[in-house]
Amino acid sequence: LSSSSADVSREEVQLLRERIAAMRSQVDAQEKRVASQQAAIARSKKTERQLQAVYLTEAEWAAQQMDYDGALDSMWLLLCGALVMLMHAGFAMLEAGCCRSKNAQNVLMKNLVNVTVGTMGWFFFGWGIAFGGDAATGGKALWIGSGQFLSDGFITHSDGVVSALGAPGSGQIRSRQLDWFFQWAFCTAGATIVSGGVAERVRSPTYAAYAFVMAAFIYPVIVAWTWQGGWLSGIFGVGFMDFAGSGIVHLAGGISALAGTMVLGPRKGRFEHPELFEAHSLPLAVLGTFILWFGWYGFNPGSVLGMHDAATGMLAAQVAMNTTLSAAIGGMTVFVLRYFLTHKYDVGGLCNGILAGLVSITAGCGNMQSGYALLTGLIGGFVYQAGSMLLVKFKIDDPVDASPVHMGCGTWACIAAAWFDWGATYGNYHGWNGWSCMTLPDGSCDTHLRGHAMEAELR
Repeated sequence: LSSSSADVSREEVQLLRERIAAMRSQVDAQEKRVASQQAAIARSKKTERQLQAVYLTEAEWAAQQMDYDGALDSMWLLLCGALVMLMHAGFAMLEAGCCRSKNAQNVLMKNLVNVTVGTMGWFFFGWGIAFGGDAATGGKALWIGSGQFLSDGFITHSDGVVSALGAPGSGQIRSRQLDWFFQWAFCTAGATIVSGGVAERVRSPTYAAYAFVMAAFIYPVIVAWTWQGGWLSGIFGVGFMDFAGSGIVHLAGGISALAGTMVLGPRKGRFEHPELFEAHSLPLAVLGTFILWFGWYGFNPGSVLGMHDAATGMLAAQVAMNTTLSAAIGGMTVFVLRYFLTHKYDVGGLCNGILAGLVSITAGCGNMQSGYALLTGLIGGFVYQAGSMLLVKFKIDDPVDASPVHMGCGTWACIAAAWFDWGATYGNYHGWNGWSCMTLPDGSCDTHLRGHAMEAELR
């Protein structure tokens, strides 16, 4: 070969080698890109698995949210039920302070008997009659319930799984045991109203029999007809409105107290020598009044029956506000009336005026504006004073004025709840009398606080 041919061949070989090297570099770069992409995909899958472990599906989130709602509602009802239970201490102190000292022990014992015996009546028969309706109708019954006596069916056991029966219409977020406890507190509170009216004149065994019958049969029938969707809840196409129990609890207890005092008759010398029957301990009576007022914040706001969202929280706050206003104006009204009538400061009248205001607002505390709460408590004070004077006129001996407080004001409360319903009657009466405006999420103004919050109103 010539020298020129050899040089050309060497150049071609060198060029070929360079091309091969370039191709190898491209292949290596491509392999690196593929490896990087595969690593990114692997990391993405790992992250996805981690996210799946952390974040819930929509169904899982809904189930967990229901658990949270149930826990909040349960905590709220347990707390409010305990506050209502504390009212027994208030009744005991008030009644012991208003009676003569020699009978204070008997009065205190009857309050304890009421709770213990009443609990048995509620457990054996009361709950079943009130709430033991057909499951197909959400536990409702036209007249009375016919099941769940002695907590039958509250807890079920199937294939090794223990579950609690949920409350009717609650979406299974509240257990039946929780509702039993809360309603038990109301039942025994209503039964103990009679204790003060019949103070110093009834034997303990007789009172124990009454407490059992009241908790087992009388009060549960009233509940079945009203709160639990019985015939009275929809009567005349309008229904019966009682948010927290002015009629169901207090009116029933007040009527029972009046019947008991009339059957037993007055204490000997009660109207001939009234100075001998004055309250022996006003400090006890005042303490009892404060305890009852405190317990009422479980009685009324607790009847919202939940605290799992802003709407129910807002409604509970409005109920508490109305309760406070009515109690205050009721006490002031009776205190001033007694001063003008007797020219004396009557502490006992002030105590009962506060209770009159509390009873008066209990039926409508969830559907009134605050101005109407004041008006309701004001009129309740007059109703109590008139009832107290009628007792003296007809010589009916009620040591603690249980019947005018609970029967008189309970009757007025049921009327006021319908008259002053902010959605059905005077919805234009607001401003300083109630909520002048609530800004909704869309920026509009709502003067009634209705909407979702009013789902808890009992009609």
